[in-house]
Amino acid sequence: MSRIGKAPIKLATGVTVTVSPANEVTVKGPKGELKKDIDREMKIEVKDGVLTVIRPTEQIRHKALHGLYRALLANMVEGVTVGYKKQLELVGVGYKAVNNGQLLDLALGYSHNIIIEIPKELKVATLTEKGQNPKIMLEGIDNQLLGQVAAKIRSLRKPEPYKGKGVRYSDEVVRKKAGKSAGK
Repeated sequence: MSRIGKAPIKLATGVTVTVSPANEVTVKGPKGELKKDIDREMKIEVKDGVLTVIRPTEQIRHKALHGLYRALLANMVEGVTVGYKKQLELVGVGYKAVNNGQLLDLALGYSHNIIIEIPKELKVATLTEKGQNPKIMLEGIDNQLLGQVAAKIRSLRKPEPYKGKGVRYSDEVVRKKAGKSAGK
């Protein structure tokens, strides 16, 4: 058995899970509702506030899907109860971030500002304090969407290895290289 796949998911109070005949799982909680299509061969059971994923056979494909779907469902349950947050930091002289509703306006050292439309499922906030790097806070219930948007923002100006300038996650550690003068 898959170590991840066989672990049961405990449902918090206020969380309901429904499985349609087409194997579409709907998770409702205090923060919202998420839906996910599950492979038709996998079985989802909800008993006494515990969600379990059961695989039909010992095929390699079923073993792989067992752990995958259990992890995805656990992320959905955590998302509708607690939610997810990511924080990005802009390191560099003149780098700025301003949000106007769901539009994020970034000045990242290019000749023009970059404007990104954040999906309505996510909340975005920017913070600029004197003496601190500008910060972008993303918040939402869908872990996959949140990670994808944060990675897209980071890809606009990845941290470079010599001075560490760029967009990075606030908990990311950028290893710096020595540069040319260190070799002399």
